[in-house]
Amino acid sequence: MSDECTIQVRDDGPYKVTGTFRLEDMEGNEYAVEGKIALCRCGFSETKPFCDGRHKAEGFESSPRADA
Repeated sequence: MSDECTIQVRDDGPYKVTGTFRLEDMEGNEYAVEGKIALCRCGFSETKPFCDGRHKAEGFESSPRADA
């Protein structure tokens, strides 16, 4: 597995996280994840911090781009 973590902002969807990373709650407890995950960006997910696809039904729209 690579030592690099990539976070991709998906158009109208979640943050896609791939690579080597740790995901912790505010108390420092680690979520059992590895490889790749999708993190909620719309706020509608019932499985936060993970995406459950609810952004599609809610019509979430956001397509930010990094400065060139």
